Amino acid sequence: MANLQDVSESLANALEALSPSLVGVHARRRYGVSGTVWTDDTLITTHHTTERDEDITIKLQSGETRSASLVGRDPTTDLALLRVEGGNLIRPTWQDGENLRVGQLVLMAGRRKENVRASLGIISTLGESWHTRASGHVHRDLRTDAQPFRGFSGGPLVSVSGEVLGINTSALSRQGSVTLPTETVERVANTLLEHGRMRRPYLGVGVQPVRLPEAYGEQKTGLLLISVAPESSGAKAGLVLGDTLLELATPQRYSLRHFDDLQAALREDLIDQEVTFKVLRGGEVREVNVTLGERA
Repeated sequence: MANLQDVSESLANALEALSPSLVGVHARRRYGVSGTVWTDDTLITTHHTTERDEDITIKLQSGETRSASLVGRDPTTDLALLRVEGGNLIRPTWQDGENLRVGQLVLMAGRRKENVRASLGIISTLGESWHTRASGHVHRDLRTDAQPFRGFSGGPLVSVSGEVLGINTSALSRQGSVTLPTETVERVANTLLEHGRMRRPYLGVGVQPVRLPEAYGEQKTGLLLISVAPESSGAKAGLVLGDTLLELATPQRYSLRHFDDLQAALREDLIDQEVTFKVLRGGEVREVNVTLGERA
C-alpha cells in the first residue's frame, strides 16, 4: 500500500507532466483564466471568460505570449475553442469517464501568469447525463470537493496519473464548480473545429406547458403550440396551432412536459433526421413525422 509520500510524489509528477499543456488565457478585462490544449494549435477554455473574439493572448509555461483567435463557442455548455498562432502545442492525454469512481483523488489545475496552481480533492459526485439551464447536453454529472480558485475556469480536472478528465467551470451550477467530462469536450470541440459553431435542430414552433386531462394518465402536462413558423420543419410536417406535443421518439422516447424537455431532446445529431411526435389534436392522439432542419 502506497504511503503518503508516494501519493504526494504521484500528484506532483502528474501536475508536472500536465503543465506544458496548461496555458493562461487573457480574453476579458478583469483577469486571466486557464486553457487546456486540445490539438497542436487549439485549446479549450470557457465561454463565459472569453469576452472577445479577437485580440486574445495566451501565456505558455515558458512565459512566451502568443496571439489567439476564437474558432467557436458553445454557450450551452460554457465551452470555447481558440486557435493559437504558431501552433506546436503539447496535447495532454484525455481520459473518458468509464473507469472513474467516487472517492478517487483528483487535482483541479489552472495557470495564473507563469504559475501553475492546483487544488486537491476527491470525486464527490459521479451521476448520469444532465442538461444545463441553456439546454446543453453534458455526458455525466462530475463534481469534486476540490476548492476552486480565481482563474481555474477552463483548466483541467486531472487524475493522479496526469490524464485530463474534463474542463472545470463555475458558470453552470449555483451549487459550485462542475467538470465538463472529456466526452462532452470532445463532442463540442470537434463540432466547432468542423463547423465553427454548434449546430442546432430547428422545429420552428413556440410552446407553452398546459395541463392534460386526467384521461392521459401519469403525464400531467404537455406542450401547446402557440406559434408555428411558416416553412419551418414543423409547418412542413403538418403541425398546427393548438396541437399539444406529448412525446418525441428519436427513436429514444422523451415525454414532453416542459419546454426544457423539448430543448433537451432536440440533439444536434438529429439534424436532417426524421423523428416522430405524439400529438394531441382535437381530443385525439396521433403521430406526426417531422424531418428536422437546422437553425440558421
